[in-house]
Amino acid sequence: MDAALKAYRDRWQAVAEIERQELQNASYELRWQQLNSVIKIALGLGILKSDEKEIEVYQRWAILKEKAADHPPV
Repeated sequence: MDAALKAYRDRWQAVAEIERQELQNASYELRWQQLNSVIKIALGLGILKSDEKEIEVYQRWAILKEKAADHPPV
């Protein structure tokens, strides 16, 4: 293999390893923000359409979560 080609491949393998480590070390908050960004982009492009029933489910969960926060466990 040509030395220049090998060096090029080795550099990209090093970049891929750094990216893998960064992804592995990303906080849950950052991952959540990235996921929300992707979903917003998909909704904006019309790729992902929200379902009325799905929204109702999220609203119910929000109500339950709020009620649970008001009543600490015994």
